[in-house]
Amino acid sequence: MHTQTTHSPVAAKPMHVIVADDDELSRELVSAALQAEGHTVQSAKDGDEAYELLKGGTAQVVISDWEMPGCDGPQLARRIRRAGFGRYVYVILLTGRSGTDNLVEGLQAGADDFLSKPFDPSELSVRLSVARRISGLESRDLMIFAMARLAESRDNETGAHLERTRVYCKLLAESMAGHGAYAGKLDEEFVRTIYATSPLHDIGKVGIPDAVLLKPGKLTDEEYRVMQGHALIGAQTLSSLIDQGHDALYLRMARDIAWTHHERFDGTGYPRQLRGEEIPLCGRIMALADVYDALRSKRVYKDGYPHATASRIITDAAGGHFDPDVVAAFVRCEGQFQSLSEQMCDMKGGSGASVIPPRLAA
Repeated sequence: MHTQTTHSPVAAKPMHVIVADDDELSRELVSAALQAEGHTVQSAKDGDEAYELLKGGTAQVVISDWEMPGCDGPQLARRIRRAGFGRYVYVILLTGRSGTDNLVEGLQAGADDFLSKPFDPSELSVRLSVARRISGLESRDLMIFAMARLAESRDNETGAHLERTRVYCKLLAESMAGHGAYAGKLDEEFVRTIYATSPLHDIGKVGIPDAVLLKPGKLTDEEYRVMQGHALIGAQTLSSLIDQGHDALYLRMARDIAWTHHERFDGTGYPRQLRGEEIPLCGRIMALADVYDALRSKRVYKDGYPHATASRIITDAAGGHFDPDVVAAFVRCEGQFQSLSEQMCDMKGGSGASVIPPRLAA
């Protein structure tokens, strides 16, 4: 194994790259090109050695020769995708192969990109730029989820609420993208963005007093009004970031979710009593995901409802609490909702902070 680190000012954001190739000369040429741009490079003579380096380090990118003895490039890509390292590892296969069949084989194995042999240093630089953007998106998503967990940490018995609701939102968005009135109107970017930003729906809870947020059991009417303020607090917090020019398109959805996930389709929600399509679609999707999770979760004042009961309550509220199109999407994928809720169920009773709206709890 050969490890070298340089700190050239050429690359604005150096990356940690593993280069795997059984040909020493080829391995050194790629490593030298990467080091010239300021990247940290580790080299490995085959896929097995590269995998061990990956397990024990922080590499963001693997550039692997396709054909190597033992674990080759596609096999290494498959091992990386199966492993789940807690970070996304961008895989580039270095190959002299061409043709659609080879391209498909590499993509199916889990490769993200390809680099032809002999490689062009300028092309390698472009490939690393793409990897850097992907890594940046992941870092942004991790930061957003960390912010959301920080807000939830004040009520530490909410279990996997954030994890579940973000997947519920993704399931609903995917279903709506393929069926009904929104078929063909919602793209992959919408699905990715609602998955990434929905954990911020309750970020405004950071501004709710502990006496209200952490109170066990049912809230009084006045306390409930205080709790309702978290929607406005969350929207104002995220709006302040938008006003400063930080990723406005991305944060706009997060703000809309925080602001509107307690609005109701019939106009009886809060904080602005919006009605129908006045409520952004992301807020209408989050409303159903949030209530389903509240219904299914155990709390100090109630047991979790069975899926069938939660499903009935939600479908009965179509056109009232919920957008009928979102309810239709829920019906199409409720089996996945049920499986997820059972796999990631809350084993503890939380506080009254996530209280179910009274009309749905009745």
